[in-house]
Amino acid sequence: MGRTDGGGPHHREERTQRDGWVRACSVLEVPTGQALGVELTTERGAVCPVAVVLADGAAYAIRDVCSHAEVALSEGDVEGLTVECWLHGSQFDLRTGQPTGLPATKPVPVYEAKIDGDDVLVRIEEK
Repeated sequence: MGRTDGGGPHHREERTQRDGWVRACSVLEVPTGQALGVELTTERGAVCPVAVVLADGAAYAIRDVCSHAEVALSEGDVEGLTVECWLHGSQFDLRTGQPTGLPATKPVPVYEAKIDGDDVLVRIEEK
């Protein structure tokens, strides 16, 4: 079952950190057991939708677009270290981006994420 609180990208980062780390949000903004959709700007100025999840005492960041249906993963359910697409039920591993449940067969990009004080920082590397 998907979230009913609007979900999806609605925050923009506030400042760039050194070494490519960007503040995605406050730890307190990430709902327990859910993802928070944010939009981060890459070094080249492109906007990248990211779903931020806190689980097992760590931060995870995955592209906020399902590889099967192109809808926001942040609007789906989080169970353990997976996020489920609300539309068709595809599941993705937050650590690798690999699909763990059909119908998706293509992985979703994941990004380095860390907790720094009260902030969640994400590093998006462009290839």
